[in-house]
Parts: sequence; structure tokens; C-alpha cells
Amino acid sequence: MLFLLAAGLTLVFGIMDMINLAHGSLYMVGAYLAASAAQASGSFTVGVLASLAGTAVLGMGLEVTLLRRLYERDHLSQVLATFALILMANEGVRMVWGEQPLMLNTPAALSGPVELLPGLFYPAYRLLIIGVGLAVAGLLFVLVTRTRIGMWVRAGASNRAMALAMGVPIGRLFTGVFGFGALLCALAGSLLGPLLAVQVGMGESILILAFVVIVIGGIGSIRGALVGALLVGVVDTASRTLLPALLRQVLAPEAASSVGPALAGLLTYVLMAAVLFFKPQGLFPARG
Repeated sequence: MLFLLAAGLTLVFGIMDMINLAHGSLYMVGAYLAASAAQASGSFTVGVLASLAGTAVLGMGLEVTLLRRLYERDHLSQVLATFALILMANEGVRMVWGEQPLMLNTPAALSGPVELLPGLFYPAYRLLIIGVGLAVAGLLFVLVTRTRIGMWVRAGASNRAMALAMGVPIGRLFTGVFGFGALLCALAGSLLGPLLAVQVGMGESILILAFVVIVIGGIGSIRGALVGALLVGVVDTASRTLLPALLRQVLAPEAASSVGPALAGLLTYVLMAAVLFFKPQGLFPARG
């Protein structure tokens, strides 16, 4: 989940030098589009495909009409403008879909568990999400390092003016990159809709974790986004599981149950601070 979100964010942030706080809003819109299309068609697959197409078009439209004007502005202007987009997106979703969360059901074929080893069962749908994340990681690696478009992207990230002088269509390229980042948001939102509530404001909390992931992994690095997402996911899940049990040895059960999750959430940021202390540019800083 974190990788699907962080991959699109690190492409936009690291390659286009654009701080897009509305990244989480695209994730939210993707989840709503998937839920609406799935309910209308009765097919989860149709819902996902409609979400990918609709959110990618929306992202490219935003880039062409608004965000392109912010490339030459400072990061404070980008933060303020994209924060305004968060507020507009939340109110727009309320106007279209209302306040109540939407239901997005897990496909019937993937609703049960899979026996990985004798006696070891794991939900089939969560295995699908893991598989999609790995497939996206492989696709991005090939796209960025083995194709002409990837060469253009790396050239534009290293020296935008020189790439433009050499004939690289930077405008269309950046529109495509932003649209692809929006598509990854929609993929994350549509796949996570059956596990999390599809509701207004669902993108804000996950956006913070996505920023933590790319800071740990290295801004602009796909490999860093993958490793950072795994680290954050393991630290968060392990600490939420183990800390309450450890705290019960020294605290009352009620106190351990309340303090444990708070400390678990804090450990993610402790991990980020530790990585930045030893490697200020992240674990795998992107190079031109």
C-alpha cells in the first residue's frame, strides 16, 4: 500500500521538483471512482479500470491547468496551492457522493484465505495487493532505466533546461509523469477500498506516511520508495503488535493498551530521524 502511494509521489517530487500535497486527494478520488463504478457495473475489475482512467485524466488536467504554473515558483507556493486543492477535493467529494462512506466489496474469488504452508493461511486479497505492488515496482524499474521515456525522465530531473535544449518534450513528459503518478494513486485507492473505509479525507493521513517513506528511501528513487515502504510497514506493524504486550509487563493493561499504539506511531518517525542522521539524502538517493 505504502509503495503504491510513495512511488507516484517520489516521481513527482523527485523528478519534477513539485511538492504535491494533493497526492492523497487523488488517492481518495480514485477510491471513490472505483466504488461508484463497481456498484454501477457489479464488477470489481471494471471499477478498478474506471478509477485508473478517470484519476489519470484528472491528474493530467490538473497538471496542465494549474500545477504547471507552479514549477518555477518556490516550494511554499506549491505547498499553499496544493493544500488548497485538498480542501477543494474534500468539498467536491462531499458534493458528489455525500458524507457517508461508500462500500467497495472484496471480489468473491479473493474473499477467502490461501494456505501458503501447512497450517499457515493468509488472505488471498492481501496477497493480490502484495503481488500488484511487486509488479508495479518491476514495471517502474524497467520504465525508468531501460526505455527512452525513462532516459528523458532522468535527463529532465538532472537538468531540465539542457534536456529541453536537446529536444526532449519536457511539457508533455511532465504531464505524462504526473498522470502516471495519479494512476498509481488510483490503483492504491481502488485496491485498498475493500480494506479501508472509502470516505472524505481518507488521503490526508496516508499522505504523511507516504512522505516519510520517500524521505527514508531517497527522494526520486523508486528503489528507495520500495525499501522505505517495507521498512515503515514492518516497523509500524511489528511495534503495534509487540509494544502493548511488552508494556503490560510494567504497566496496567489499560495503560499499556493506550500507550502502546501511540509509541508505535512514534517509532516510524524515530526511524526517519535515524536514517536522516546517518544518511541525510535517504538510503538510496536518486542520481542524475
